[in-house]
Amino acid sequence: MPRGRAAGAGGGEARVGRQIVEAKSLAAKLTRIGLEARRIAASVVQGAHGRRRPGVGESFWQFRPFVPGEAALLVDWRRSAREERLFVREREWEGAQTFWLWADRSASMEFKSHLAPVAKLDRALVLMFAVAEILVRNGERVGLIGATRPSASRAIIERLTEAIISTGAGAHGDIPTNVLLDRRSEAVLIGDFLAPAPEIAAAIEPMARLGARGHLIMLADPAEEVFPYAGQAMLSEDERGLRLRVGDAAAFGERYRDRLARHRAAIAEMCRRLNWSFALHRTDRAATEALVSLAGRIAMASREGVYASAAAPAAQLGAT
Repeated sequence: MPRGRAAGAGGGEARVGRQIVEAKSLAAKLTRIGLEARRIAASVVQGAHGRRRPGVGESFWQFRPFVPGEAALLVDWRRSAREERLFVREREWEGAQTFWLWADRSASMEFKSHLAPVAKLDRALVLMFAVAEILVRNGERVGLIGATRPSASRAIIERLTEAIISTGAGAHGDIPTNVLLDRRSEAVLIGDFLAPAPEIAAAIEPMARLGARGHLIMLADPAEEVFPYAGQAMLSEDERGLRLRVGDAAAFGERYRDRLARHRAAIAEMCRRLNWSFALHRTDRAATEALVSLAGRIAMASREGVYASAAAPAAQLGAT
């Protein structure tokens, strides 16, 4: 009995040791990704989101020159006393918008072929961190679905990093589930979205039910697009441990590409129906392309509340 307890204790210590090593490795990886995200965010035009503007609110926005014909009560006399002209104090419009972010961290996201410079997971995290940085710079609040409260902290990338490390395996599902968002919320979901389309719809529809808007970015490794294999091949699915031996990979590839196109068309149609945007991004393309495109769709939603990008059939959607 004592020997058995000792063996059990040793196993527990080894498990804890592995978890510590994995946590340190993940922390180092996320630090690198965070630096890359900040670099990319800085390269995107400042203010692309375009939500900050004067209006009803409590936060100071700017001083502007007084325009003849305006009411005298609008004049800020303290500021005007510094110069020989009148100024008006404007307050910032407060939309009380909260952005909820999510990046798929399931096993399929670890895939990286010889055609891609990065794994899908790395690209997803870079995009999520970068969009968080841009949104916070533009005065928005950002939260990580299932992990953090909304925050407008300038250290938003560090907050998201800490949350990802602390959530562990519980956040590794390939679809965010049981999430309800109100009409003042906007979601940005990034993943490969290879789960069956009905399962994806069942997860997304509750988010949109109360009026929340959202954006799906589907990531794809170039090998998943072109299926560059011939002859006999062994295909594996790491999430469920499935294996499939293919005798003629070229012929199988034709059927695969057709099924992939139909899957994407179903997801694009779901987004169109829910008034969410949909975009495809290949990991052999620059991350800035996807980020600029997303910033444009967020700005469009802010002005018009509609998305044009999701209306096209998936077969016609160009990868960004």
